[in-house]
Amino acid sequence: MSAITTHVLDTSRGRPAEGVTVTLEVLSDEGWKWLGGGRTDGDGRARDLFDGEVLEATYRLTFDTASYFATCLVEGFFPIVQLVFKVRDPSRAHHVPLLLSPFGYSTYRGS
Repeated sequence: MSAITTHVLDTSRGRPAEGVTVTLEVLSDEGWKWLGGGRTDGDGRARDLFDGEVLEATYRLTFDTASYFATCLVEGFFPIVQLVFKVRDPSRAHHVPLLLSPFGYSTYRGS
């Protein structure tokens, strides 16, 4: 399992959001560098985004919410959601969930 994970909960449907494409990037001196990605599973989780070493740095998770909402036959307001966060202690796991609905979203530092 990656040291950076996420899950997506579709709060409008009250269940995990399966099949959301997620990418993980790190901010470098040259800009954003792609590290990995995947799709959420039946439990809405993306556990294997990146198998490399997590360093103290700024990271960005990008969620393709437009494609997810299209499969649900819903028109969402946010076609892409990007969450930017800072890893200060690379020895700890970093779980960054997304609570999603067609017209809003929220996040938090999970465990």
